[in-house]
Amino acid sequence: MFNILIEKRAEKFLKKLPIKSRRIIVEKILELKNNPFPGENKEKIFCPKPPEVYRLHISRSYTVFYIINIDDHLVKIEKIITIEGAHKDYSRR
Repeated sequence: MFNILIEKRAEKFLKKLPIKSRRIIVEKILELKNNPFPGENKEKIFCPKPPEVYRLHISRSYTVFYIINIDDHLVKIEKIITIEGAHKDYSRR
């Protein structure tokens, strides 16, 4: 089982959301405790340098970017963003 750490910018974004959206996102993030690795709605993102970044799509509305530290059994939530914002970020690369 993994521990979850949410970075301040992700927490800040989460706090601004409506209660229902926040609840759904938190539930999905907590599911990462049992299995943070790719599959279903989780995917590894191509990154030329470590650490490896993963993304989790939630309800066709939000994307969570996270890093897995296997040695420390830690999932670090780096960023939570709208799907539209994530697509804009991808198109810049």
